Amino acid sequence: MDNNINLNNSNLNNSKPCISRRHFLLAGATTLILSTIPGMAGAMKLLVKEYPRLRVASLSQLIEDHPIEFMFPPENPISTFTMVKLGELAGAGIGEDQDIVAFSNLCTHMGGPLNGSYKPQHKALGPCPLHLTTFDMTRHGMVISGHATQTLPQAKLELVGDDIYITGVMGLIYGQASSI
Repeated sequence: MDNNINLNNSNLNNSKPCISRRHFLLAGATTLILSTIPGMAGAMKLLVKEYPRLRVASLSQLIEDHPIEFMFPPENPISTFTMVKLGELAGAGIGEDQDIVAFSNLCTHMGGPLNGSYKPQHKALGPCPLHLTTFDMTRHGMVISGHATQTLPQAKLELVGDDIYITGVMGLIYGQASSI
């Protein structure tokens, strides 16, 4: 029997934090160094691409679970978005119930068209006709099923009175070299 094993549990309740000061500083330094690598700074900028504010709809014209499609950005005629009042709380949603969202209609896997594929019973966009990826519109366009590994780019919306504006896009629209 090993006499060096301490079976006293009193140290478990008064234990120190799991991360040491050395590990904390090392993690911070690593993050700083990685952020200076070419491409990493650009990747961090991909999170939100700001655009000049563009009016896309009226709040009063939205009907729950009846999507509206619009082109955005204006200089990219193949890029369309679906806006819908979901009737339930959604990530980055706007409006009184925070339930109005808009997402790109291009699947993040291979750019398959998602136009007209809104499923009101699941609050989802898809499936993509190429490989059946489906996206959750209540959770920032995250993948429900299928081959895609990235969430759908979500429109950054703003409500001013009865007017709904798009002011940017969170994520990279399929087929665009950058969102910068």
